[in-house]
Order: sequence, then C-alpha cells, then structure tokens
Amino acid sequence: MTAERPFPHHAEALAARYRAAGAWGRTTIGAELSATATRFPERVAVVDGDRRITYAQLDRQATAIACGLLDRGLCPGDAVVVQSANVVETLVAFYGLLKAALVPVCSLPQHRRREVGDLVALTGARAHLIQADWPRADLPALAADLAGAHESLRLTITTRGSARGGVALDELLAHPPGPLPEPHSEDLAALQLSGGTTGTPKLIPRLHCDYLCNARAWADRWGWDERTVAMHALPVMHNAGVALCVLPALLTGATVVLAPRADAEVIAGFVERERVTDMVANATVAYRLLESDAARSADLSSLARLSVGPQTPEYAARLEAELGIRALGVFGMGEGMIMCTPWDAPADTRRTTVGTPIHPLDEVRILDDELAEVTPGEIGELACRGPYTIPGYYAADEHNAVAFTPDGFFRTGDLARAHDIDGTIFYSIEGRIKDNVNRGGEKIHADELERLLVTHPAVAEVAVVGMPDPELGERVCAYVVPRGDAPTLADLADFLLRQGVAKFKLPERVEVRSDLPVTSVRKVSKKHLREDIAAKLAQERQ
Repeated sequence: MTAERPFPHHAEALAARYRAAGAWGRTTIGAELSATATRFPERVAVVDGDRRITYAQLDRQATAIACGLLDRGLCPGDAVVVQSANVVETLVAFYGLLKAALVPVCSLPQHRRREVGDLVALTGARAHLIQADWPRADLPALAADLAGAHESLRLTITTRGSARGGVALDELLAHPPGPLPEPHSEDLAALQLSGGTTGTPKLIPRLHCDYLCNARAWADRWGWDERTVAMHALPVMHNAGVALCVLPALLTGATVVLAPRADAEVIAGFVERERVTDMVANATVAYRLLESDAARSADLSSLARLSVGPQTPEYAARLEAELGIRALGVFGMGEGMIMCTPWDAPADTRRTTVGTPIHPLDEVRILDDELAEVTPGEIGELACRGPYTIPGYYAADEHNAVAFTPDGFFRTGDLARAHDIDGTIFYSIEGRIKDNVNRGGEKIHADELERLLVTHPAVAEVAVVGMPDPELGERVCAYVVPRGDAPTLADLADFLLRQGVAKFKLPERVEVRSDLPVTSVRKVSKKHLREDIAAKLAQERQ
C-alpha cells in the first residue's frame, strides 16, 4: 500500500491468474461506454420518467462533463463525493467522472453532515456533487456547510439546479470535447461504502477491471443483450445499482430504467410501461409488491427475473403464485462476490438458497472461529476471494488485518451453509455475525449510534439492535439505561439529528431498562435483546 494507492493490491500470483483467464481485461468503464455508443448509438441507455437518453447522447454528455471538470482544476485521481438520486443526471455525471479519471465516492442524498464529512476527511475529496432539487433535504446548504469545514473541497457540482459558488451540470455540458486521460484498467474506478459493523466509514476500492468483470459475469449469467430492460428502484449509486444494473447494461447495450422510489405502485407502473425484464430488489420491495393492489392489476408479464436478497421462502412462493414473478435468491456485497440462484433451479432451491457464485474464479470458504473450514453442511462464517472481490479496504490497515485471512479471503461476517444439490454446491445465508441493522436494505451501524447516544445527558448505557419488521426487514430499537429521567424517542431522535445523523438511521423504538444483559465475558448480549424485542412485538400483534 502506498500514499498514491492507499489500499492493498491483489497478490501478484492471483492478479496474473485473473489476467490470464480474461477475467481482468485491458479496458476501462469510460472506454466501454464509448464502445457501446458506437455499437448502439440510438439505443435508449437510460429512462427516467418521461425522459430518455441514448447511448450516443450519454457518451457525448459524459465526455463534455469530463472535459469541463478537468478544465476547472480537478485532476485525475481526485475524489468526488456523489449525492444524487435515481435521475438520469446521476448516471451522466457518474460516467463523466470516470471519463475524467476522477473517483466517485458513492454516498447517498440521505446522508447528512456527519456521514459526508467523514467521507471527505477520509478521501481528501476535492469536489462534492449534489442533486440540487432533491426534495427531502437542502443539499446545496449541506454542500456549503461542508465546503466551509473542509479545505480540500474546491468545487461543488450540481445536478438539476444550482448552488452558490458551484458549477451546474448544464454549464459543463456546453464544454467542447478535448483530450482525456487514459487510466489503466487496474486503476481505481470508484469508492463504495461498506455495510460493515464499525461506525467509522469503510470505503471499498473498486477497480475498472474488477467492476467490469463483475458486470460481465452478471450479464452472462442472465443472458443480457440489447433487448434487456433492467430497472433499479433502490439507490442507483449503491454497489448493487452499479454492479448489477448500470454496468451490465453498459456492456450489453441494455436499457436502464430508473425508478424514483421503491414504491410498489411506481415499480408496477414502470414494469408495465417499459416492459422491464430484470430487476434486483430486497425483501422490502417484494413485500410491498405482494401487498399492492396496483401490482396485482398491472401487466407484469415482461418481468422475467426478480432477484431478491435476502428473500424468504414465503415471499418467493407468493410472488410466483400470486403475481406470476419468478423470484431468484441473490446475495452480494460492495466488497465483491455475488451469488444468485440459477433460473432453472428447483423451486425449493430458488426459495431457500442464494445459489452459486456468478464467476468461475470465485472461491468460497465457510470458516469456524479458528479460520479452519467447517465440515460440509455445517454453519460457519462465509469468506470469499475472486477477481472482483477486494483484497482490502481504502486506508484501513488495522481493519484489513482482521477483515481478511492471511491468504486474502474476505471475511464477510455472514453465517452460511453449503448444500450439495445433485452435485452442485449451493449456499444459504443463516444469519450474521456483524452488529448492524438492515433497514430496507440500508445498513445502519449499531456502534455509530451507540457512541453518539451514550453522550446524551439522560443516557447512562445504551445498546442498539434491529427489531423485526414485515415491510423493511428491521427497524432500529434502542435499549437505554437512563441517567435520571428516561429520555423519550423524540428526545433521542432530536439529539441524533443535531449530530448530523441521517433520518433513516434514527431509532424507531426505545426500551428503558434498569440494566443491560451481559454475556459470560461481560459484553452486552445483543442476542438477548434481539430476542426480547422480537417477543414483545409478537405479543403486541396478538
């Protein structure tokens, strides 16, 4: 690891293997966009409501943005924090950054001062790209606040509006084309946010070659081509949006449909109107579709594949029986490896497993506490290595030492089991070791909230756990030992908002106790608390 590249390389023997097998090519994402624009210039690349943009337009606009940003003083390798939602401008800007050899730091518009400030400090970001008209927060004000607090931030870039002292995307689109840098295929392409357990941000360095390998494997698994119409209703700048929708579409000339939100009515309407063939979603989306009259009345017959992760057998069976949608299990992470169930797998296998890895060079181990492989069929920690799985996080030496095995396998923190089904090894996810809350697909770090809440004057001790929810999967519950009068839910929410915490992370229930349960080694027993809140919710529903 060097100052120029503050994250580990793959071991040279592995890198050579990936190059020799063709898993790592010699091209970049920006070059692939130009190639696809040449092959399918008039093919619709992106749909956003009533707006459409062709591959030729997308390539031309991305090139103009790249030239404009470099002309304004940004340099190849500079980090740019991105806060823009599911609109066409997000993808135009994303490709523009990549063509300029700038590094998108894929944040979310929901993130607030605390989260984005941490990203700027960690990466030394030189620019901040925001969606000026995002309706749920004043992002121009946030950008101004951050620019005043971080010397590294030199430029604010706005989509769909303007900000004081910033440059609008429309201005950049008018920039004449010019020479662009030629990054190496093994250079850093983007930084994704980890869904891990620590409160401080962990950034995932994705290279051009590994992202393209990931995208090609996904497209090949499902046979994507220029007739494919892939929709994404979850945040498109998340790794799933980039790796399982945007980039596979780029490689094949497919169309990306951006849904503004993950509402069943919106999704059903887009599927019917655009004849969507593929979508990746989470259990929350599956639940909403099943409970929606709009989904039941819409023509969803074009939707050949709905990849749901994590899904429940009940949801999968109901999607097929009630809506005629074949739900396929999928499991993945920003750090790399993706698994999914084959289309032709038996129904029980599709509904109870997450399938098989999508690339032949993916390697999987299931480990015990001593990092030895468990007996086949036993539960252990899932670990993986492969051509699109990272060998280490960005600027995180200490964490890398425990998050990866000595021979480079990433320890996911998820509990898994291998199943030999007719000679093929399928995997199921049996739980997790990691201490986070999965709220509708957004990972909320318990440690982050606990470190803030314990500073509240009315809180002596606190433990944050996920409580089960039929729609979102989990919501945040805070167990509090008070100091004096117990704080209310509103007290804690207001306190966290003043600390700059995003609204989706706020506790949605507070349980007050005189003490917290502990294990034999005197650590708070999160297992006991999760069981406690699950039992209370079950009793309340009776």
